[in-house]
Amino acid sequence: MTNTDERRRTPRAGTGRQDWSTWPHYDAAASGFRGYWYPVTWSSHVTGTPRAHQICGDKITLIRDGGRAYALHDRCPHRGIPLSMGNQQFPGTLSCVYHGWTFGLDDGELKAVITDGPDSRICGKVRVRTYPVEERLGMVWVYVPLAGEPPHPIDEQLPEELVSTPFVMGGRIDPRPGNWRFACENGYDEGHAKYLHRTSLWRLFKAMPTWNLTRIERKGRWVFRVQEEQFWSADFPGLGTWSNQRWWKLRPPKAKASNIGNTGAAKKIDPVIAAQEFPGFASVSMPGVLRIAYPKFIHYEFYVPVDDKSHRYVGVMVNFAEGLATLRFYAKYLGFVRWLFHGQFSGQDAAMVEATDAPPERLYRPDVSLTTWRALAEEEYGTKLEALK
Repeated sequence: MTNTDERRRTPRAGTGRQDWSTWPHYDAAASGFRGYWYPVTWSSHVTGTPRAHQICGDKITLIRDGGRAYALHDRCPHRGIPLSMGNQQFPGTLSCVYHGWTFGLDDGELKAVITDGPDSRICGKVRVRTYPVEERLGMVWVYVPLAGEPPHPIDEQLPEELVSTPFVMGGRIDPRPGNWRFACENGYDEGHAKYLHRTSLWRLFKAMPTWNLTRIERKGRWVFRVQEEQFWSADFPGLGTWSNQRWWKLRPPKAKASNIGNTGAAKKIDPVIAAQEFPGFASVSMPGVLRIAYPKFIHYEFYVPVDDKSHRYVGVMVNFAEGLATLRFYAKYLGFVRWLFHGQFSGQDAAMVEATDAPPERLYRPDVSLTTWRALAEEEYGTKLEALK
C-alpha cells in the first residue's frame, strides 16, 4: 500500500465524526431501545382479527378479546407460520391457521391442538411470548422488554401534562422509511425548521427567524432547546442579506425571543401550557419522544422503531379544550390542519429522514441539540442496563 493510499483511508483531523463510538448504546440502537413502551396503532384498529406489526425488530400480532388488547410474538412454534394469519376458535385464545395450534392470549401457553385431539400431549409444554399492553391517547402501546423484566408504569413515560389534564387530540400514524434515530434527530434539530420548512404551506403566512442563539437545558427526563435570541435576517459577508420574511408574511412581534412557539413571542398562551413552565418550546425524552409547545396547542411526535431501516411516525396535536371548544378543534384539525401540518409539513421531514446517511457526519454549532439528545439517551439507557444487573 502506498503512502497516498494510506492517507486516503485515514480520516484527517477535523473532518468530522466518522462513527458514533462516543455514544455506544445509541450506536447499537439501530432497531430501537428495548425496555420502553411504544405506540403501535390506533385502539380502534385492534379488533378480533389479528394484525401483524413490528417493533424494535420484534414481529408481533395484536388482537382484541373481551374489550382488551393483547400482543403475542407473531410466530407459531410448530412450523413458523405467523399467528397473525390465524383466527379465534375459542374465547381468550388465538389459533394458528395451519394446524390449529391454539394459544392463550394472556400467557401464550398452548391450550389445545385442534388436529391432535383433546388429549394432545404437547399442550402446556409450548408457549408463545406475550408482551405487556396498555391503551393511552387512543392508541395501543406495547412494552418491548430488555430481559423479561416487568414493565415500568406507562404513565411514567408519557408527557406529564397528558396524564391527568383533560384534552382533545388529533393525529396520524404513518409507516416511513429511514432509521428512527434520524427521525428523532430531525424533529429536535435546531436548524432545519427555519430553512427546510420555509416552503411549507403551514408556514405560508408566518415569518421565522433566520438563525437563533440557543442553549440546551435539562429538566427532569427532558432536554429543552432554549432560544436566547432570534435573528430575523442576517448579512452574510460577500454574499448579501438573507431573510425568511416576505411581504405577505405576518411580521414577528418586537419582543424577546419566544420559548413557546418559534415564530415570535405570543400575546396569549393557553393556561395549561403556561402552567408547565417549559424552559424552551422544543424538548425530547427517551425513547424518542418530541414535544413542541405552541401558544395554543402542543405537538408530539413518537418515533417508533420497526427495524434498522424503517420506523413508524406517530404525530399527535393536543389542545387542552373541553365542551364545545372540542368541536371547534376537530373542525379545524380535520378541515385543514391534519393535511397541512401532519401531511405536507411533516412530509418534508420524512423526505429528509429517508435521505439521511450518517455517520460519517460533520456537525455545526446548532447541532448541540443532536449531541445533547444522544448524550441523554446514552446516560439513561446505561442506567437502565445497570439496574438489570
